[in-house]
Amino acid sequence: MSDAYYELIDQSATLGERFGATEYVRSAWDPTIQNGAPVSALLVRALQRCSPREGVRLSRVAVDLLGPVPICDELWVCAQIVRAGSKIELLSAEMLGPGPNGVWRAVATATAWRFANYDTEALTFAVTPPLRPVGEASRFQVDGTLPQSYVTSLEWRMLTGLHDIPAESWARPVVDLVQGETLTPLERLFTVADMANGLGTRVEMLDWMFMNTDLVVHIHRIPEGDWVGVQAETNYGPDGVGVSAGTLFDQRGAIAKIQQAQLLRPRGGR
Repeated sequence: MSDAYYELIDQSATLGERFGATEYVRSAWDPTIQNGAPVSALLVRALQRCSPREGVRLSRVAVDLLGPVPICDELWVCAQIVRAGSKIELLSAEMLGPGPNGVWRAVATATAWRFANYDTEALTFAVTPPLRPVGEASRFQVDGTLPQSYVTSLEWRMLTGLHDIPAESWARPVVDLVQGETLTPLERLFTVADMANGLGTRVEMLDWMFMNTDLVVHIHRIPEGDWVGVQAETNYGPDGVGVSAGTLFDQRGAIAKIQQAQLLRPRGGR
């Protein structure tokens, strides 16, 4: 078993890079599909490697999950510049995978604004206060009998209960994103960010499905260190739609804001 979410297999001039997914991408909702976090992190990897240059960085990433992402070794990822510019650029990335009929289809996409860097050190500020330190959090015990999945790929520390509003947690991946590669700060952030979907929720997973279709993160500061903090809450409408919203942290303080749309439905066909 690889100690990574993905293995880089080869690359194509037309389709981009080909990856094979490991068991660590497995979703808690369905053992045949991928969790959104590794998918979004792999798309961020592609965005960061798209025509790279000094003095710029991603400021906002919006990921859309277009359907179930299969766990297979035929995943192609590519990125391109949509709107070029010296100060502001718009990038896009796409993951292709086999559909139910065996035909290639887009399973996930991402867009990102890339901004030029300027010295604003004197203005550095975040309204949301820092999370309590990792040392004050309780270890989230994962059932040791569980098969390898996204849940087992993280080291968790909980600052509150899962259903508290807001709920707060620290986490860090214990595997690579791509086998043999060192995680960049933003890749590490996106391996954890999708946790917001399950924090601060008012419903039980045994009774309800609340799968997110997107992940939108505005990053005002590049994270530092191994741990990513998540503070999140979820709002519910009367017609099966929910929205998770929160703040992401490193151990210095807040670094980003996150929002996710949820499709709510009862389990068991009720």
